[in-house]
Amino acid sequence: MRSDRRLRLEVGIMLGLSLGASAVYSIVSIVARVTDERPLAEQSAAINQSRSSREWLDFTYQLLDVFFGLFVVALALYLLWQPGRSPFRRIGLDFTRPGRDAASALALVAVIGIPGIALYAIGRLAGWTVAVVASPLDAHWWTVPILVLAALKAALTEEVIVVGYLFTRLRELGVGPWSTILSSALLRGTYHLYQGFGPFAGNVAMGIVFGWCYQRWGRTMPLVVAHWMLDMISFIGYPLAVGWWPELFAPPE
Repeated sequence: MRSDRRLRLEVGIMLGLSLGASAVYSIVSIVARVTDERPLAEQSAAINQSRSSREWLDFTYQLLDVFFGLFVVALALYLLWQPGRSPFRRIGLDFTRPGRDAASALALVAVIGIPGIALYAIGRLAGWTVAVVASPLDAHWWTVPILVLAALKAALTEEVIVVGYLFTRLRELGVGPWSTILSSALLRGTYHLYQGFGPFAGNVAMGIVFGWCYQRWGRTMPLVVAHWMLDMISFIGYPLAVGWWPELFAPPE
């Protein structure tokens, strides 16, 4: 049995290599944004953007980003591995309940997706959310498959580390269920803080819902599927959203 001290150190290293570092950078980013001469409503945050003007090189960079980005997920699963006990089964990241997991994922998409879009729109109108440029407007033949893979990477990274891994380790350290749920949700909100205060609040709420569901179900699979679906809708549907509601979704001039 590992000591509590070693577990705390392991958690610190794991988060420092992944989303904990993202949270720190996000805090610095929001400080820079609120102290900028331009208000938040006139700023933008770009994700999934082009890496090169040469198409083949851009595709290569995007694919490598997905591939190597998943190694931190592999590390989290490796740390949860025990002889004779699969880490996938341990956090419910398997295909043993496909029907139930799919139904749960669809319910989560409905519960999180619609309020999330509304909160983003309110934040943009209120001026405390930046314009999030979720994908490039000029598409190549491989743009949609890459966005699907990027959404999968984000879903696996967040749900495996912030829910599956972190909940397991905090439980082993004797942290109570609601303290774990709230800690995980605050972490989730913080590494989205670079997008503004609306996405911070929305992701904290999402973290509470996802954490509560994980405590009840003991499975990350429906969380991963729901997160994957939400990000695919956001990434692939972004050009349509810009065309329909440019005042909310288009980046500032």
